[in-house]
Amino acid sequence: MTDPALERLLGPVGPEIGCDECFERLDEYVELPDTEAEARVPGMRAHLDGCPACREEYDSLRALLRADGVNS
Repeated sequence: MTDPALERLLGPVGPEIGCDECFERLDEYVELPDTEAEARVPGMRAHLDGCPACREEYDSLRALLRADGVNS
C-alpha cells in the first residue's frame, strides 16, 4: 500500500479528464449509479480524487441530489 500523499503527487494510473470536461459532464456523472459512473465517464473519478475544486462541486451536487431524494 502506498502513501496517499505520494499517490496525489504521482497522479492517476489510468485515464483522467481535465477540469473543463469535468464541469461539462459533472451533472451527468452525479446522476449515474456508482456502478455505472466510471464506465460512462472514464477518468472522472481520477480527476475528482486529485482536484479539490472539482471535488467540492461534485460533493455539493451529490448533497443536493440526496436532499431531493435522488440516488439515495
